[in-house]
Amino acid sequence: MRPLSDEETKVFFEKLAKYIGRNIRLLIDRQDEPHCFRLQKDRVYYVSEAIMKAATPVERKKLLSLGTCFGKFTKSKKFRLQITALPYIAQYASYKVWVKTSQELSFLYGNNILKSGLARITEGTPQYQGVVIYSTTDIPLGFGVTAKSTEECRDLDPMAIVVFHQGDVGEYLRNESILV
Repeated sequence: MRPLSDEETKVFFEKLAKYIGRNIRLLIDRQDEPHCFRLQKDRVYYVSEAIMKAATPVERKKLLSLGTCFGKFTKSKKFRLQITALPYIAQYASYKVWVKTSQELSFLYGNNILKSGLARITEGTPQYQGVVIYSTTDIPLGFGVTAKSTEECRDLDPMAIVVFHQGDVGEYLRNESILV
């Protein structure tokens, strides 16, 4: 496990800022104990410093994971956020979208959210902004990117796409071998 390089940190924080904005500092400067981001086999992990120090004697080759995986870097050095980061992203999300009960299953199968399935959206959400998707009972289901702003959503056709799918809790079943 090693700290992220400057370039990796920049790419990672830009992606994370799309979803939680300036709340990134709340992830690192926690009141209970300090946490940090570490890289292991192209995956970024969010781990407490105490656990990280306890794992230093373990060889890198034998260390599978440590902490919560936030995502991974692709071969082209782009960052892909994984669903395992959802509890932290949902906690600090700037923009939120709630889907109707009838649309939940469609979203969990990996489909985009249509205007007809939209229950609520945070006021002032811009176009192409990262959002967290919630059920009507405030359970985080995943995250995505808005296709239209809040103002544009009011006048849309019911079959128009409002949110592009990025990740959902259904991935735990569909991609369980990749998430480790």
